[in-house]
Amino acid sequence: MSKNSLQDQLLAQRIYLILGGLFIASLVVSNLIFQKFFYWDFFGLYTFEISVGILPYPITFLITDLISEVYGKRKANQIVTMGIFASLFSLLIISVAGAVPATNWSPVDDALFSKVFGATALAVFASMMAYVTAQYIDIQIYHFWKRITKAKHLWLRNNFSTFFSQFIDTSVVLLLLCSFGKIKWELFSGLLLGGVLYKILIAVLDTPLLYLFVGLFRKRFALAPGQELDQKFEHL
Repeated sequence: MSKNSLQDQLLAQRIYLILGGLFIASLVVSNLIFQKFFYWDFFGLYTFEISVGILPYPITFLITDLISEVYGKRKANQIVTMGIFASLFSLLIISVAGAVPATNWSPVDDALFSKVFGATALAVFASMMAYVTAQYIDIQIYHFWKRITKAKHLWLRNNFSTFFSQFIDTSVVLLLLCSFGKIKWELFSGLLLGGVLYKILIAVLDTPLLYLFVGLFRKRFALAPGQELDQKFEHL
């Protein structure tokens, strides 16, 4: 392997680690902040009522689509698995933090901590059930469309894979939260519609970003159309 090729491989690995860090941070944060809900009036056309936990979550799908396109299916599945372990680890830390008693001078007492993070175990469980299902489906559909279109029409596989997987993700999370009594059933349909519409809107808006990042990767690593880094480097 030439010196330049080795440097390119090391750079690709570093970028992958950065993307992995952003992916895991977005996933874990979405689980921690999900209990706050907000409304967003979209130019008078529709008023969204959604959890703030949904704000960083579309980033995870953008990252997995980018990794799928540039690094290949194996690396995309790998980062999804890393996210599962990160979620379980965060749940363990929060459980330990909730179990130890607060001092009498602690700015956050046991009751407040429990109120804010008490449902985190359920959130992580619900999120992980949806996450595992949706992310793996997203990757499968993405590569299905990539094969069908012979690596053309990036916008199609990016949006079609995300639309379907985000619907599954939102549905599973809300079903579990409603079933465990964290959200009233009468709110289910409104939250489902708002959540899915929001994620579809974000998926459409992030398509130019995906084109930009993929273009930068292809130029920097001299990738042919449809070629992946897994194919260029044997030991990436």
